[in-house]
Amino acid sequence: MKRNIVIATLTAAALAAGGTVAAFASGDDEATATQRQADTNARAAADRDDESVTGDSADDDRTAAPRGSVTAAEAIAAALKHTPGTALAADFEDDGAGAGAWEVTVVRGDGAEHDVRIAPDSGKVLGAQRDADDDKDSDDRAELAAVKGASTDAREAALAAATKGTVTEVGLDDDNGAVAWSAETVKDGKHGEWKVALDSGRVTQDRDED
Repeated sequence: MKRNIVIATLTAAALAAGGTVAAFASGDDEATATQRQADTNARAAADRDDESVTGDSADDDRTAAPRGSVTAAEAIAAALKHTPGTALAADFEDDGAGAGAWEVTVVRGDGAEHDVRIAPDSGKVLGAQRDADDDKDSDDRAELAAVKGASTDAREAALAAATKGTVTEVGLDDDNGAVAWSAETVKDGKHGEWKVALDSGRVTQDRDED
């Protein structure tokens, strides 16, 4: 009888222990499943974040407008106030050492060419440097002469082109011997190229644009 009692006791103990182990095992399985689901959710969220930063979108192909409130015309006016002469071009630099500023090319009365950098947020002169390689060929001299005798200067050309969008660049263009102002604009993410007549200031689309 004692032997049967001992066996029964041991069996009950074994069953109890087995149930406890099973319970722990079941708890571990549930915790593992929960953690696995959490990891999956975290990876999915990370993937969505990556797509929002690096994924292809229409904005990636849009042409960016110059940063700051200073327009091309205002940058030209500020450059000429600092370095009097004839403005030949204005360009918003978005790369290189001069990134984030307007660069205005001015030819002084003595023929020396200067690059004047203008802050896009304040219109202040950030610096001016004489172009070391400002030797003019016959085409350059002809363009300069055309501008000096024109009714529309660089600032006025920038103002005229601004009716088509935000001007990012304005300069001279010699198309088959006919000198005109050439301006580039951006509006609603779309890039535009325009010609501005030296005499009338009339703006027409650049037909050479791709």
